[in-house]
Amino acid sequence: MKHLIWVLCLIATTGLAGAVEENSFKQHGDFKIFYSAFGSSFLTPEVAVANNIVRGKGKGLVNIAVVKKLGVGTSAQVIGQVSNIFQQTQTLEFTAVREQDTLYYLAPFKFDNEDFLTFKISVLPTVKEGPQLETYSFKFQKKMYHD
Repeated sequence: MKHLIWVLCLIATTGLAGAVEENSFKQHGDFKIFYSAFGSSFLTPEVAVANNIVRGKGKGLVNIAVVKKLGVGTSAQVIGQVSNIFQQTQTLEFTAVREQDTLYYLAPFKFDNEDFLTFKISVLPTVKEGPQLETYSFKFQKKMYHD
């Protein structure tokens, strides 16, 4: 699991192979919602097996993390879909991954080489105290390549 966090951080901080847009987070009240999409082959086989992730050509992952305090993940309901330029749509099924204080949500998707994809994501952070937040919806686009 530690390797997965390291790989996701590497991708998020370096923009490895165009894996992350320049502004890869959205502000929603006190929360920052970080997002990225990348080919599953960036993960090592060991990390993929440990997290039940299928690696391969044309297989990608969406990573969503909701934080209020840097380094501390916030639980949330995350739903979404991804579509290509022909409006072929896939529903994203997110799985929560927790490691110590870190919490993020991963969803697999399929893509063709040089697919220009639009991701539509909705996030509802879990608030324990204070007024309930409304669902925050956003979209981002990404061109995906086979390795």
